[in-house]
Amino acid sequence: MGPAGSLARQLLVWQLLIVFALLGGVAAYSTLHSNAVFRDTEGRKLLAVAENVAATPGVRASLAAPARRDALPSFAEGARTLSGADAVVITDRDGRVLTAPDPALVGRPLAFGDSTVRRGRAWVGEAGGRLAAHVPVVGDAGRGTVGYVAVSRDTPGLWAGVAGSPGTALALLAITTVIGVAGSFLLASRVKRQTLGLEPREITGLIEHREALLHGIKEGVIAMDRDDRVTLVNDRARELLALPADAVGTAVDDLRVHERLRDVLTGRAPGADQIVLRAGRVLVINRLPVRAGGRLIGAVATLRDRTELATLREELAVSSRTTDTLRAQAHEFTNRLHTIAGLIELGEYDEARSYVNLVSSAHDDRHDQVTARIEDPAVAALLIAKASLAAERGIGMRLAPASRLAPVDEALSGDLVTVVGNLVDNALDALSAGGGDDWVEAEIRDDAETADGRPAVVVVVRDSGPGVAPEIATEVFRRGFTTKAAEQGRRGLGLALTRQICVRRGGSVDVRNDSGAEFTAVLPSARRE
Repeated sequence: MGPAGSLARQLLVWQLLIVFALLGGVAAYSTLHSNAVFRDTEGRKLLAVAENVAATPGVRASLAAPARRDALPSFAEGARTLSGADAVVITDRDGRVLTAPDPALVGRPLAFGDSTVRRGRAWVGEAGGRLAAHVPVVGDAGRGTVGYVAVSRDTPGLWAGVAGSPGTALALLAITTVIGVAGSFLLASRVKRQTLGLEPREITGLIEHREALLHGIKEGVIAMDRDDRVTLVNDRARELLALPADAVGTAVDDLRVHERLRDVLTGRAPGADQIVLRAGRVLVINRLPVRAGGRLIGAVATLRDRTELATLREELAVSSRTTDTLRAQAHEFTNRLHTIAGLIELGEYDEARSYVNLVSSAHDDRHDQVTARIEDPAVAALLIAKASLAAERGIGMRLAPASRLAPVDEALSGDLVTVVGNLVDNALDALSAGGGDDWVEAEIRDDAETADGRPAVVVVVRDSGPGVAPEIATEVFRRGFTTKAAEQGRRGLGLALTRQICVRRGGSVDVRNDSGAEFTAVLPSARRE
């Protein structure tokens, strides 16, 4: 146990201090009240004594005849002894003391203070630190005031009233102490139960341990209360979500994040392993409600970074698509070789020669049509390969006559390959059932501009499929990525990554239905910092 003692002991000490402070206040109030009563009662007594002395014929005669003033001390002392007053003072009409218990005051002016006695009225109040009563002495007819009588008594000290009744004071102290100690023990026990028997240093250590644990784990953790206000964010979650430093205490709906992420964190988008794109990362979020005592107190969401896994999956998908393209081309070449071999076995050499020339011409025409309009080698190769894949599926793929693309830098070329590949694959997947009239058209133009006047490349991919449901398009392009969209077809992560590339470069991507789906992506020629 630390030097400060346990929590219960500290509470007990503080409670006792409060009790004693309360006792002191009550005692002081009682003393002040007793002094007020004393001043009122004793003031009337002192006034009566002063009036009796002033009305005594011997006093009046002695003051009227200076030769008889030697009798004044006997009158004053007798009145003091009988009344119990501390001092009875008699002065002449000028206020000089003629008799007083203290011989040093004789012959000196009496300190009247605020007294009204010199105006002919009796007075009771504080004078010279004492409770005093002043009364004028009126002489025989025609003589007026011949002197003054002042009767005084010391005012009791602050604790005199308590000292005068020690039994009552001790009883009050004992009762208050018992009540205070009992209340302190009850309060300490209650606090002990509420803190689960932990002392302050243990609670502090527990919080420090929890903070270190939450900030040390690899997964992101974000906690919210019942009103969806952020109560805790560890370092990993702050990094993954790109949250500001003042995120704690802010409502989730007030955070500067896209709607999809807000829906997942608040529970409006329920489900396990929700996928969200944020700050160039692919995140998997699980939100769980937190209950205590059977009532909901908030929720906690865990975040895992799956960017690397998503990248590997995308690379695998690219490899798979490349393999499918090569397989389609191999299948096409095999069929042609079989045709040529059959014609040779039948001795139709002229037909074989014509077929070879036809195939070679068709291949060269397709290659020339693409390379004449698309001068970037990577994009041109992608379109040729996709055309072979579409042909194997029985789908016609063509390049729009308005397509024009000059050589571009390596970064833009890579982004174009990803965007064009994803949009064409989505179109082919939408037409996977096949049919004689199914077609996909790609249009790539580098003569476009963004809204702010920057040069840009526009990619438009159209298909003859059923189109994209409006609610799916909204989910994909307004919120980033949604499993709902993914469940409706393979238009999920690919379109989300396409949008991410366009937005990163300062462009855009949207979709509309016009006898099928039409996706339009705008990629500025230079990245926006």
